[in-house]
Amino acid sequence: MSQPLSILHVLPRFAPEDADGWSRRVVRLIDAFAARARHTIAAEEHDPLPAGVRATIAQDPPPLAGGVSVARYERIARAMRGHDLVLSYGAGAIDAVMARRAFARDTPPIIHHEDPCAGEPLGARLYRRIALPAAAGLVVTGDAAARIAVTRWKVPVAHVQVIPDGVELSGQGGGPDPKLIASFRRTARETVIGIVADLSGRDNVALLVRAVAGLAGRFRLVVVGDGPARADIERAALAMGIDDRLVLPGAVAPPSRYLGGFDLLLLPMTLGAPPIVVEAMAAGLPVVALDGSAAAAMLSPDNHACLAAHAGEVQVRDAIQVLAVDAALRARIGAANRYRAAAGHDAATMIERSARLYADAAGRPGSLG
Repeated sequence: MSQPLSILHVLPRFAPEDADGWSRRVVRLIDAFAARARHTIAAEEHDPLPAGVRATIAQDPPPLAGGVSVARYERIARAMRGHDLVLSYGAGAIDAVMARRAFARDTPPIIHHEDPCAGEPLGARLYRRIALPAAAGLVVTGDAAARIAVTRWKVPVAHVQVIPDGVELSGQGGGPDPKLIASFRRTARETVIGIVADLSGRDNVALLVRAVAGLAGRFRLVVVGDGPARADIERAALAMGIDDRLVLPGAVAPPSRYLGGFDLLLLPMTLGAPPIVVEAMAAGLPVVALDGSAAAAMLSPDNHACLAAHAGEVQVRDAIQVLAVDAALRARIGAANRYRAAAGHDAATMIERSARLYADAAGRPGSLG
């Protein structure tokens, strides 16, 4: 039997129980690869490993944050050496790729995972154009993200791999767990609108709250997540007079335990595609997203009539209103989304394609199954 691959997972924060999709993907891959790989997770911030996950948390992770520094790149490169493959995740891990470019000798191949984001500064764009040629591949979660990576970051088409987030369909669609969202009790004839975000302030969830406040009809707004923007959300709800219809349970996992209690999912108005999109589709929910975003491209054609044309409160409100008052429409779109999730976002497919890509990059085809 061949030796297992030694894989180093590099990310700024490892938090598989919150809204971080890359962390959840790491856990799923570790479980799937089993004894065929040894895993080390290098993250400057990290939550405990979930029960049963066999991996090592690096005690002295490389410094991913900071300005351009040859010395820091060298420290990152030293941390990568000795492994067969490095997998970096998210914008906060791009310096691992730059370290591979600066110190390629004896440094293992690296595959970077990142979806381009809206409002990316020109400096960040140019940085990726310099760094990413050193990567053996770039993984994105959707076709729209792939097109942006090719045009904005100048990554060759052949080096971009579209591997959507995978989801176990059998685990989706149940009712909410009252122990997870203790303050959530839906009543008859109200529409439950869900938002899932990290509440860092980057996603402007307060704008979504103001948009929801303009709806006609009875509704409840549940915002899942935690972070410094929580106070902004509370202030927005109070100012709009809907504080009595707002539920803030904090960070809750897994999504399959609460998505079934929503009537629709409202996404932040960004160009990205957070992993909750696929899970909501699998749960049979309609999704309100920004038209032209990577998330919108993932949704069923039926759902496209309920997208926000622009990231403004009025446009978002109008997109939600159509769904909020029509249960039959929500059911039809939800069914179409679930069918699309089953066709394109099966967890087994994600694992199979990832295994093939990683084993080939490490020079050991077939070694991960």
